[in-house]
Amino acid sequence: MKKNDSFELEITDLSDDGAGIGRREGYVWFVKDTVPGDYVEAAVTKEKKNYGFARLVRVITPSPDRTDPACPIARQCGGCQLQAMNYAAQLRFKERKVLGNLRRIGGFEIGEDKTGQDKTGGTASAVTVEPVIGMEHPFRYRNKAQYPIGKNKDGRIIAGFYAGRTHSIIACTDCLLGCTENRSVLECIIGWMTEYGIEPYEEENGRGMVRHVLIRKGNASGQIMVCLVINAKKLPGAEALTEKLLLLNETFRKAGEPAVQITSISYNINQEATNVILGRELVNLYGPGYIEDSIRRLCVDPEDGSFTPAAEPPVRFRISPLAFYQVNPGQMERLYSTALEYAGLTGRETVWDVYCGIGTISLFLARHAKKVYGVEVIPQAIDNARENAIRNGFENVEFFVGKAEEVLPAWYEKTGENRREKIDVVVVDPPRKGCDEKCLETIVKLAPERIVYVSCDSATLARDLRFLCQNGYALRKVRACDMFGQTVHVETVCLLSKLKVDHHIEIELRMDELDLTSAESKATYDEIKSYVLEKYGLKVSQLYIAQVKRKCGIIERKNYNVSKKEDAKVPQCPPEKEAAIMDALKHFQMI
Repeated sequence: MKKNDSFELEITDLSDDGAGIGRREGYVWFVKDTVPGDYVEAAVTKEKKNYGFARLVRVITPSPDRTDPACPIARQCGGCQLQAMNYAAQLRFKERKVLGNLRRIGGFEIGEDKTGQDKTGGTASAVTVEPVIGMEHPFRYRNKAQYPIGKNKDGRIIAGFYAGRTHSIIACTDCLLGCTENRSVLECIIGWMTEYGIEPYEEENGRGMVRHVLIRKGNASGQIMVCLVINAKKLPGAEALTEKLLLLNETFRKAGEPAVQITSISYNINQEATNVILGRELVNLYGPGYIEDSIRRLCVDPEDGSFTPAAEPPVRFRISPLAFYQVNPGQMERLYSTALEYAGLTGRETVWDVYCGIGTISLFLARHAKKVYGVEVIPQAIDNARENAIRNGFENVEFFVGKAEEVLPAWYEKTGENRREKIDVVVVDPPRKGCDEKCLETIVKLAPERIVYVSCDSATLARDLRFLCQNGYALRKVRACDMFGQTVHVETVCLLSKLKVDHHIEIELRMDELDLTSAESKATYDEIKSYVLEKYGLKVSQLYIAQVKRKCGIIERKNYNVSKKEDAKVPQCPPEKEAAIMDALKHFQMI
């Protein structure tokens, strides 16, 4: 087939990134904006040997799960991938995604009845999958938005979001996932830029001033933070901008939102040629440099997993522009309450909160633990965490600045193996790349009775769970939480407990079998083969994988079965299979 040739196709599944999957004469097609159950007309955009990509031309017969997207630019914008799918189907897709990664990458045998066995190398244990935590209202839930600023074809300044897989800005000042106040703030800033002749940043040549606008809102407090990310040391016209933004407070009041007020205005300096949005330096223009918010503990019903407010005061937080804070406050309460329930605290436990941010989980746990330690790499976040502990009256918390994979081993070595303080629970909430292997090794050394793992990427979660379960732990509970409605992303919380081993067996190992590199230990050849076959429909050999690993600098173990002939011909990995294997190595965090 040639580019733009059209054909009909039944969509039977979804890929991890939300594209519909269909097969035609054994050939796999990926079609964006489709839903399983759709029968569609699609047009070719790109073909590979065993799979291809196509764009949706029209829906011939819609799926029972199809719905009309609420946003008029849902197809162009790269922010939402699932708006054409009803919300119940979205939740089913996300739960399948989590369980699929646990099976395929983690090696856990979980059946359709949502129970299973840990078959990762230790003693088999029962795994319970609890009901996915859905939202009551899957729109207008984000308390944070980062809008790139640019120009359209007519030369007018626009704010919006990048189209999928590009840096072309789709103009949008009123994202249906964000707060309604975002539109007023963005229009005010665009008007000020136009009036003062301030240009947006141009990635191609590094010229221009305003790169992004960061807006945050306290869900409980109504306080709004506005932060401009600029390509300069100083923001011209800053006083005028501040005055214009503060005039919006009267607009919010007249609209019947007296508690909604802009209370913090600042700019962030980022002059690097990078895709990273925020730089390290902040300049405050108005207000205290932070906003406040609070979250409540919810009681989790053991029968159906539902939530009711607990009879205790909420935990209050101060949030700076650089600090990590979950973007969905309503679901954050449900997620963290589940994590607290999994931690099983009675008031006598010592807890480590790894990747603690501004201390949201740490302080959530502190009321129910004897002692909580937190570690985070961003100094401003730890400053916020310490202030938040004081404001909430918690004296049983201590925070450390640094990388978890460095702070934890140093703390472990300093206290010594015969330390008096026993660690009962470790809670980890890492970035999308998951935990550093050295961090995981130290957690195993700390030997807590329970590990609560909160993850925003179920693929790296499955990889890390596999490591922990091969080193003395058993996966007990899994629960997905939809923090990001209309998108393919999903949060997951898991409970692991230390295995009680009362017997030993003797095994014989060959020394060459122990000669594993760090990268090799992250994924087996069979896992890489399965990934490539499932995603690309390609069968790859162990030889091809080894060739690609060598190209990437991953040292291979000596192969004792190679031919003794000096001129032996070795088949070389074809380019399309090499690209697929490279993707698998990136997926498993091996490169």
